[in-house]
Amino acid sequence: MIVKNTYGSSVAFSTKQYGRIPKHEFTGSALQRQKPVKKKDTKAKKKESKGKVTKERTLSPRSKRKIRKKITCFARCYKRLSFVTLTFLNKVSDEQAINLLRKFVDNAKKRSDDFQYVWVAERQTKNDVFEGNVHFHMITNKYWKIDKWWNYWIDLQEKNGIKARDKDYRPSSAFDVRQLNSKNIRSIASYVTKYVTKNDSSFKCQVWNCSKRISELYTDFYTTTEFTDQFKKMGAVLKEIEIKDQNKHPFLNIKMINLNRQTLPMYKRLDDKNQKILSDSILK
Repeated sequence: MIVKNTYGSSVAFSTKQYGRIPKHEFTGSALQRQKPVKKKDTKAKKKESKGKVTKERTLSPRSKRKIRKKITCFARCYKRLSFVTLTFLNKVSDEQAINLLRKFVDNAKKRSDDFQYVWVAERQTKNDVFEGNVHFHMITNKYWKIDKWWNYWIDLQEKNGIKARDKDYRPSSAFDVRQLNSKNIRSIASYVTKYVTKNDSSFKCQVWNCSKRISELYTDFYTTTEFTDQFKKMGAVLKEIEIKDQNKHPFLNIKMINLNRQTLPMYKRLDDKNQKILSDSILK
C-alpha cells in the first residue's frame, strides 16, 4: 500500500483500487499545475459576461481540506503569525467587500518585503444591525502597526462609499489583530476549525485566497507503510479507520496522528521542501 501523508493524518491506499504509484514524492503545490492556455476574449463574449448573474460560491469540503493544509504548512515556515479580522462600518455587498479587501491586500504587499497570507470570507451572525454582512479572516506573517492599519482600513471604506451610521463612529473591532504562536499547531488548528471547517455560507464573491508563495507550498508527501508504523510505535495514532472490499481485503486505511514534539520531526522532509521554496523565492 502507498501512504499519502500530511500534518496530522495519513491515508494508506491500495494501488489496485486507486491506480498507479504517484510519480512525485511531494504534492499539493501550485508549481505542479499546468499553466492554462489563455484564450482570446472576443467582444461578443465580453458582452455576454456583463449580462451574467454572479454565481454564488461556497467552501467545498475539498477547499476546506486544502485551506487547513496550506495554513498548517504556512505555520511550519514562520515563527509567528497574525490572525486579522476585517469588518465593515455599514452594510456592504459581497462585490464591494471583495474589492476593498483586494485594495487592502495590495497596499500591504507594497509596504512589506515578504507579505504572505491566507484569507477566508465569513458571514456575520452576531451583529443584529448588519446580519449576514460579509467579513474576512486573514492569517499573515506580517507584524501590524495596529493604529496605522486600523485607520487605513476605515479610511479605505469611507473613500469607497462605505459610510458609518454615525459620523464619528470608528469601531476598534473593524481591524482586529491577534498574535499566533506558530509552534503551537493545536492553536492554529483551532482557528482553522472555527473559521474554516464550519463555514457553510454562500457568497457572491471569491470565498478564499492565498499569496502566491503559500499556494506553492507542498502539503502532502508519499511514503510506504513503514513510515506510519513509527507513529504506532510512539502511541501517537489518535484514530484509525480501515475500509475493506467485498473480499474483506483492506484497500483504504486512515490514521489521525497526534501532532506534538515527538511526532512533528517526522514531517521534516516536508518542512525542508517548503523552506527551500521560500528561500529560493527570496533569492529571485
